[in-house]
Amino acid sequence: MMSLLMLLLVVLSALPESVLCNSANGKSFFTADEARLFEAFQMIVSDFLHSLENMVWPAWLHPHVEVLLLWVSWSIDYVDLNYLEYLFWLFLPIFLAFVVPVLLLFFIYGCVIFLHIYRLRHEIVEAYQSSYWNGARTSIASFWDAVGYLWHGYEVTGLENIPDDGPALLLYYHGTLPIDVYYLIAKCILYKKRTLHCVGDKFIFKIPGWGMICKVFCVTPGTVEDCIQNLSEGNLLCIAPGGVREALFSDASTYQIMWGRRLGFAKVVLGSNTPVIPMFTENCRDAFRTPHWGRKMFRWFYEKTRLPICPIYGGFPVKMRTHLGKVMRFSDTTPPEEVKRAVKKEVRDLIRQHQRLPGSIMRGLIQRFYDKRHSKTDVLLEDMTGRGTEETEAGRNESIEEAGEVYETSEITEAQTQNGVHRSSDTGEQ
Repeated sequence: MMSLLMLLLVVLSALPESVLCNSANGKSFFTADEARLFEAFQMIVSDFLHSLENMVWPAWLHPHVEVLLLWVSWSIDYVDLNYLEYLFWLFLPIFLAFVVPVLLLFFIYGCVIFLHIYRLRHEIVEAYQSSYWNGARTSIASFWDAVGYLWHGYEVTGLENIPDDGPALLLYYHGTLPIDVYYLIAKCILYKKRTLHCVGDKFIFKIPGWGMICKVFCVTPGTVEDCIQNLSEGNLLCIAPGGVREALFSDASTYQIMWGRRLGFAKVVLGSNTPVIPMFTENCRDAFRTPHWGRKMFRWFYEKTRLPICPIYGGFPVKMRTHLGKVMRFSDTTPPEEVKRAVKKEVRDLIRQHQRLPGSIMRGLIQRFYDKRHSKTDVLLEDMTGRGTEETEAGRNESIEEAGEVYETSEITEAQTQNGVHRSSDTGEQ
């Protein structure tokens, strides 16, 4: 909410001085032609209302119509356009903050429409095709790569850690919206010539029109067995162990890891004997956010229904940089709990090393132009003076995460009892 207030102040400060002066002096914001046009509109509406008054209405309806026409007539005659324009500028930042996520949804549906046109154009029976979707993937990847570069200045460090062939499992911290994963998929297609398969929540496949894009970009709600099979075929696979819960309810100020007691992804690591690459994206929780108000209610509703009903606002053009950590390998005899602990530590270390805490939208915007963490002098100074603060913050984060794990214990146990296997909610969701 503070970020919205800051944006509100920025917009108000950006208003032309003439507009603010005219508002203070009671002068009109509109030209003479615009004022005459509005007066003509008022006359047309007044004539229409008079014609309605002269109509014969049923006795029981006449009092209500009379009150309604009186109210409309008063609204037209006494409307203050200057005040309406003031309200428009006042609430514009809040309106835009909730509109941008909707625009992202339209972008995705634009990709869906493109895929449908692409399939119809080729007129090839899908059962006999092998790779004709590669052209569609490359086209859409080029679009998302351009969006990431222009809107977020998106970069990837450690892309060389992804093998040119053979399997690898990427385990990442889930931002509010996984837009960083979209950008990384585009980078892999364009620069590694490989498709990054993803594990997504089951509700994604119930969204109308999304089935095709999930199929083309290899998004699956797979079980542990499906993920192991996917990796055994030599594919790249990414999993967010925190899933939707971490996406919607993690704290933006601390970037709290919320993996609970999920071990499905660890069983995938051991069952496939695949190298693991930890992953984190700077400011992934500042590009989009969920409001603090009502969070407990939305969390309770999600735990009961598994429906991710929670408002999302943002689309802020903060700097986004994905960091791919060093490759990790585990022996078959390693306990799943130890795998989880080691990977979680690596992801947390990436957060400590690359994310400024507490998270800040304004700082993320400034990073587009100046990032002091990439100045060697500033990095050395931080190492000398900020280590104690980071350790204190890390200890607080660990205590929060332990509390979250206790909260989720009953849920995981119930899922194991009913299904007997860890499904996508255990392996992680996109």
